[in-house]
Amino acid sequence: MEELPQIPSDISVSAREPKRPKRRLRVFDRVVWWLNVGAAFLLLLSYFAPGVNPTRFWPIAFLGLGYLVLAGVNLLFVFYFLLRRRRRALLSVLVLILGWPALSLSFCFFSDPADTSLGSFKVMSYNTRLFDLYNWSHNEKTRAKMFALLQREKPELLCLQEFYERDGGENQNLDTLKKLLNLPYVHVEYTLTIEKSGQHFGIATYSKYPIVTQGSIIFNNRSNNICIYTDILLDKDTVRVYNMHLQSIRFGYADHRFLNAVVSGEDAKDELENSKNILRRIKRGFTRRAGQAQSIAAHMASCPYPKIVCGDFNDTPISYTYHTISKGMDDAFLESGQGIGKTYSTAYPLPRIDYILHSPFYEGSGFEVIREELSDHYPIVCRLKKRPAE
Repeated sequence: MEELPQIPSDISVSAREPKRPKRRLRVFDRVVWWLNVGAAFLLLLSYFAPGVNPTRFWPIAFLGLGYLVLAGVNLLFVFYFLLRRRRRALLSVLVLILGWPALSLSFCFFSDPADTSLGSFKVMSYNTRLFDLYNWSHNEKTRAKMFALLQREKPELLCLQEFYERDGGENQNLDTLKKLLNLPYVHVEYTLTIEKSGQHFGIATYSKYPIVTQGSIIFNNRSNNICIYTDILLDKDTVRVYNMHLQSIRFGYADHRFLNAVVSGEDAKDELENSKNILRRIKRGFTRRAGQAQSIAAHMASCPYPKIVCGDFNDTPISYTYHTISKGMDDAFLESGQGIGKTYSTAYPLPRIDYILHSPFYEGSGFEVIREELSDHYPIVCRLKKRPAE
């Protein structure tokens, strides 16, 4: 039997040291894990936004506003840990599953074609941004393009927010649209009138069907926000149409410039002060909309007729505003829309903030967001039809 070779006494044997890259990777995994825990916790909190009045605790509303971003971040963590340590992916998977009700309000997988059969009618809601009165689009033909769009869509019920009218001149939009769209009945309310120049700013509901009664809901704060209601006679049924424009965040030019810089990855000056200013505006918007939503919901609860609700809520589906107004109503987007239904035409990751809701008396089809960059909002349309008796 051969003897094993002897190791020289002057050579020491030591344990092999672990490779540093692996140790660094473990540290990185821990950091990512704790970031994942934080993101999962914030996403979980966002699910409470629809039920918490922002006047009591507004940060929850802010998380609801960022629901889609938080859900996307958690999805990235799932992919990361599936590749690294599979068990840790379960945290975000579980939180995302718990948020299915929120996802089902924000995203539709399949669309439903428009039902154009006898008895159906087209509803349209559009924040026109004053028909580009101050040439924000830098295109003098924008107003004409808006009118052409409305004429092409031919709605039988049209709800316009940020409506503008001028006594005399080319901006006599009220009568022009009546003739152009063949919608002879109109209910208009103004929140601001400048007597010297004959300018009027407000909200308008156009109808193919006769208007029986009309009125408005006045909010308890000074703003250009308003909700009007219009009772129309539609095939022997009296239907109440609510048209609303709720409190906006009212970002100024500097706020938009800062946010665009953040979204595009550019350097933003005075970041701390700009961030504080934006948070103040968002907080004020949340709290004012909460009160406005409560006033509208109380009025709707006393309505004896089937209801159609249109308007710019300035809030997402994961919000106290939407939850309060939509209670007992069907959402036309959820019936027949597709995707996230984004209605605000900016680079910010916002889902829809414009809505068409209706009583179960009707069923909706063919919901569509018309992607034309004419206003800072996209117009939305759908068809409604009386639900057959069971």
